[in-house]
Amino acid sequence: MTIGRPDSLAPLHAAVNHETRRLHVLHAERLHCRRGCSSCCVDGLTVFDVEGEPIRRHHAELLRTGTPHVQGACAFLDGEGACRIYPQRPYVCRTQGLPLRWIDERNGQPVELRDICPLNEAGEPIEHLTVEACWTLGPFEERLARLQLAAGAASTRTGLRNLFATK
Repeated sequence: MTIGRPDSLAPLHAAVNHETRRLHVLHAERLHCRRGCSSCCVDGLTVFDVEGEPIRRHHAELLRTGTPHVQGACAFLDGEGACRIYPQRPYVCRTQGLPLRWIDERNGQPVELRDICPLNEAGEPIEHLTVEACWTLGPFEERLARLQLAAGAASTRTGLRNLFATK
């Protein structure tokens, strides 16, 4: 299945990369994310087809003949815990480890919630960080959903593990 133009994700991923670089510099002392750190790389992560298609296109051989990583961890990890599709990793993977913030509704009222990988918790409490010092969930997810709809596809999602061919 071909979804959208091959370059339709490039501007979105470039904007995500720009903002995550800024946050990585800002939080350099607290972030322990490095090649092989895979605590956030869990099963159950899903992608829209607009993100799955570049993975299928660039990693066809891996998807056809490779073996997914063991259940419980992301199917795309190698034996050392590094990502085998890093250049085409989906949006969700690009923001892992950073201080996250989002707005939820509780008792009919908007409430700001925050979270961070437990490995990156040391430092100023995330509740005290400015809005600009956090990755805000929502705006980029909306842009991604619009790309999916613009590609003429439904808003369904596919598990990363399901991208592998079943043998």
